[in-house]
Amino acid sequence: MSGFNEGREMRIAIISDMHGNCVALDAVVNDLPSVDRMVCLGDAIQGGPQPRETAQRLRSLSCPVVMGNADAWLLSGKDTSTVETTTSKMLAIREWSLSQLAEEDIEFIKGFQPTITISLDNGHTLLCFHGSPRSFDDIILPETPEEEFRQLLGDYQTSFLTGGHTHLQQIRRLDNTFFFNPGSVGFAYNRHLPEEHFHADPWAEYAILSAENGRISLEFRRVPFNVNRLIEIYLSSGRPYAEDAAAQYRP
Repeated sequence: MSGFNEGREMRIAIISDMHGNCVALDAVVNDLPSVDRMVCLGDAIQGGPQPRETAQRLRSLSCPVVMGNADAWLLSGKDTSTVETTTSKMLAIREWSLSQLAEEDIEFIKGFQPTITISLDNGHTLLCFHGSPRSFDDIILPETPEEEFRQLLGDYQTSFLTGGHTHLQQIRRLDNTFFFNPGSVGFAYNRHLPEEHFHADPWAEYAILSAENGRISLEFRRVPFNVNRLIEIYLSSGRPYAEDAAAQYRP
């Protein structure tokens, strides 16, 4: 658990779901105001065209990282989700991703944690996870029924809570605290788009939580990144199905 000096504001940057898109991660890093800490909520490496670069950038940031479902699947190849089925396409991308990573990158990913707790002030804490504190596969959405929402998070309601996984910026009250999702750095999208019109958003999403003398504030941020550069990297990467992925970012 990390602490800070009483009496001054503490600012924490929360990032999540880069999915191997270091172009977007660099845009966030360049956008960051002065912060005391950064924490990543997982799904950092697998999926995009820059697994190695993303791992290296995270290490350079000295950023603690939560284990996401995609991170765990990258390491083990074991599908734990009840809503997704492993496909030959996913397996091919995983094999390519592993081929791009050095042993030190693999060891770095193995060190991702189930949850991370950061102390704030006035006895408050920030509990960081991927899906929920109990499982990186759990899904929390704005329309998740209140009873289910409380089953997932109610035992932790003395903390402020943050999770990723759904690629959706949101905030939801939980008694005297709240849960929030910072959105996705590397693959933001509108989940209500029909499949035939699906496209990825040309921006990276993250959040900043501030605490000072019992006052808590939350800022959602959205920063554009160089989509053309990302497309170029996809097409030159050798990643399987790179054209399909690049097409999601074209207008």
